Amino acid sequence: MVVTLEAHEHANHISKCLELAILLEASAHKPGNVSVVTNFGKTRYEHFLASAVAARSSFDQAAKQGIAVYYGEVAATCVGVGKIIMDCVRDIDSWQHGGNTLLGTVILLVPIAVAGGMTLAEGDFDASRLRRNIKIVAESTTPEDAVNVYEAMKIAKPSGLGSSPKLDINDPTSTRRILQENVNLFQVFKIAEGYDTICSEWVNNYPVTVELAYPHFIQYVAEGKDLNYAILHTFLQVLAKYPDTFIARKTSVEKAKEVSAEAAQILSAGGLETPEGRRRLAEFDARLRESSNLLNPGTTADIVSAALSISILDGYRP
Repeated sequence: MVVTLEAHEHANHISKCLELAILLEASAHKPGNVSVVTNFGKTRYEHFLASAVAARSSFDQAAKQGIAVYYGEVAATCVGVGKIIMDCVRDIDSWQHGGNTLLGTVILLVPIAVAGGMTLAEGDFDASRLRRNIKIVAESTTPEDAVNVYEAMKIAKPSGLGSSPKLDINDPTSTRRILQENVNLFQVFKIAEGYDTICSEWVNNYPVTVELAYPHFIQYVAEGKDLNYAILHTFLQVLAKYPDTFIARKTSVEKAKEVSAEAAQILSAGGLETPEGRRRLAEFDARLRESSNLLNPGTTADIVSAALSISILDGYRP
């Protein structure tokens, strides 16, 4: 693949946007999550900063592959999304000692980076074209992509992974079966879409990210809200409507629904706009942290990172 100066500049721009999105999302004080003012015992704010820096080179590579797809130098099926995800997770693991920080975020952002390359190669950034290109990327994956994502999961060791009814990552024969049965990554995520929002985003063309989180964030910014408000309230909007599947895996679907109901009540009380909303938010945050991080809405944070990525690609600057 020949990387022209323009392609290099596009890829550099995209990787900067995605790195910034991770940094901004990690900095906001979201209930039950690590932030600039809150940490978990093992995983701290600085681990997310290091992870964002480590991830950037993989986003750059993904964007270059997307540009090459647009120019016909690489087939969409040969992008190597799975390997990029695996390499990114491995780099993150080598740059910090806080455990799994960004697995879900990386799985969401790598297709955005590839699609971003395709979109900018075509012309000025456009969110609708980005989404169209994300669909192409997701649906063009291969069995090798699936095997590499399984390896990425083994490196990251996400908590609450549980078991799957088919092609379980904990089953050592799964990767062999994936290759033998020619099951691509899109099909693997299709199996899990009912109980994992990250997988559901992949196979349904990012509906929560694009249709809920992204417009809410842009609306809050347009209204003149500060960045922490915009991120926090976007987070609450997503959590209120979509029970966090990270919580569900570690506890139960019922508990995840209870957390979502509390998020909805905080929004109804005004959130950061009112004393009652702020009181409820502080109590909510404390309650989510009481159970050894079992109630950490990590998937919701991943969705917000993806929405921030699109916002920044579309011109938002803090």
